[in-house]
Amino acid sequence: MNDLAIKDKMDETPARLLTLAVEKGASIETMEKLMALQERHEANEARKAYHVAMTAFKANPPTIIKNKVVDFKTEKGRTSYKHADLAEAAALIGQALSKHGLSAAWRTEQAGSAITVICEITHVLGHAEKTSLTAPPDSSGSKNPIQAVASTVSYLQRHTLLAITGLAARDMDDDGRGAHTEAVLITDKQGADLRSLIEEAGANIEKFC
Repeated sequence: MNDLAIKDKMDETPARLLTLAVEKGASIETMEKLMALQERHEANEARKAYHVAMTAFKANPPTIIKNKVVDFKTEKGRTSYKHADLAEAAALIGQALSKHGLSAAWRTEQAGSAITVICEITHVLGHAEKTSLTAPPDSSGSKNPIQAVASTVSYLQRHTLLAITGLAARDMDDDGRGAHTEAVLITDKQGADLRSLIEEAGANIEKFC
């Protein structure tokens, strides 16, 4: 087979072959096989396009900040932590994804006390990939049953979105302001106790300070 014939053969995509089959009055069996081949071809092209788009997305990802503070008391003590606001994170990620023909959506399922959130990213050509997380209702902080379910759904939505996009939220940068907070000094008694411990250890207090 010469080079021209090989090129002609490579140019014969499933869609082209299907068109030729229709023109030549191919059998139903042949048409079905060609249609199945075309579907597999389109699915493969969509999958490749999805991964190209995700690579482009990750080359210039949005910055997700832990900008929301959670602070409450429980029977076990005080709980305090920061996390990224879901609405803001979803907006930033959604805008960045759309530039590459991608979109994200969630689906929620519940079986007994187990809540599952599935996050799916879909490309305009149809290929989609998903990830899921499952957890019980979040009853911390004296939430009522509905609030407990909503809290878990929000938590799982945030984490599935970050997981499937390969992103991680980072702490807020205070531009160095944290270094200028008021110093907390020890008491005279604490100072005396510390000096005694240093002397007992035979350490040089000047070097220690």
